[in-house]
Amino acid sequence: MQTLRFIGRALQYRNYRLYFLGQSVSLIGTWLQMTALAWLVYRLTSSAYLLGLVGFLSQIPTFLLTPMAGVLIDRMDCRRLLIMTQSASLVQASILGLLLITNHISVPAILILSFVLGLINAIDIPARQSFVVDIIEKKEDLGNAIALNSSMVHGARLIGPTIAGLLISVAGEASCFLLNALSFLAVIFSLLNMKISLRPKDISQLTLWQGIGEGFVYVAGHIPMRAILILVATLSLTGMPYMVFMPVFAKDIFHGNASTLGFLIGASGLGALSGAIYLASRQGIKGYGRLLAGSSALFGIGLMVFALSHLLWLSWMAMVVVGFGMMMLFAVSNTLLQTVVEDNMRGRVMSIYTVAFMGMTPLGSLIEGWCSHRIGVPMTMLIGGGICLLAALNFARNLPMLRQAMHRYRDAKASSSMTDPNIAQ
Repeated sequence: MQTLRFIGRALQYRNYRLYFLGQSVSLIGTWLQMTALAWLVYRLTSSAYLLGLVGFLSQIPTFLLTPMAGVLIDRMDCRRLLIMTQSASLVQASILGLLLITNHISVPAILILSFVLGLINAIDIPARQSFVVDIIEKKEDLGNAIALNSSMVHGARLIGPTIAGLLISVAGEASCFLLNALSFLAVIFSLLNMKISLRPKDISQLTLWQGIGEGFVYVAGHIPMRAILILVATLSLTGMPYMVFMPVFAKDIFHGNASTLGFLIGASGLGALSGAIYLASRQGIKGYGRLLAGSSALFGIGLMVFALSHLLWLSWMAMVVVGFGMMMLFAVSNTLLQTVVEDNMRGRVMSIYTVAFMGMTPLGSLIEGWCSHRIGVPMTMLIGGGICLLAALNFARNLPMLRQAMHRYRDAKASSSMTDPNIAQ
């Protein structure tokens, strides 16, 4: 029991408990929709390219617009932004479900609604990343909160696709879309019931474009931050598009159905949940550099094994490894960045981080969708996994230098905080 309390120590904060419960419900709904949408597109078109195109359109706004969102987050109330984005997501999911129920669904409609969701997420995702800082009172528990965030994301990843596979077989894809719409009410309710002391916002007179430029200059001049973001961007570009090809493996390679798809995606969720629980049990960030390099390598190796496998049990195990490596990669990198970033730059840095881990994925989906037509989906995934492994090895080679630089930045940040006249007062 004591161990469980330690793992869940960020839940001692009322605001975080509300956030955690609301997001847990909503994220299950999100995975219901993602799984059902992938199955619907492949059922209607039998096209790996269109799977990649849907992935591209749902995430390319993150690449293009999230840096602008970062400036807004540094200047506005995150809770208000999140209520707006969650309400918009509710409407998007409802329209998708109603179109399918009334037999007005079409590929162009799916593409348009996927792009609309991407526009919403371009603001929602970095806002959620930054909002965690506002609801954790003791900053030493921030790493635990980020790990618990990952546990709920990937717990939902384990539960959602499995439920989706059953629902699709019994009630069709529309049931998943409508349940997702209802799930956003949980988040909106939790946000409205929080009591938050807002941290001071950036009141700089810089224009929007100057604010964006300031964020990129800040990241470019911070050596460890830059290296972490390059690693995350590389793995997102070449490895993360594996998700859009899951229906191809489920249907064409393993000759299964929607339940097979849910089984494979759920394996990834199981691995990710295991990694999140392990990370939440750790105290402090000592050794996070090695964890980042090792988890990135595991991610690449898991993808390569999955690409070569024709055995369902082996592919399931490979997906567990992929999920574990992916979760550790994103949670550890997030924690390291949140630890060293200055508060007035947090929104912009987390927006650049969002571009790295989500904005690059649509480009990868488009590129790998094109490659899959020429060399096949398994070979495309094998090459992507190999690039991930090489990127991890390169990061590990530079780790001693990055560790020294990280210590310097953290010491400088601590010194600046102690001499800040506003804090001294």
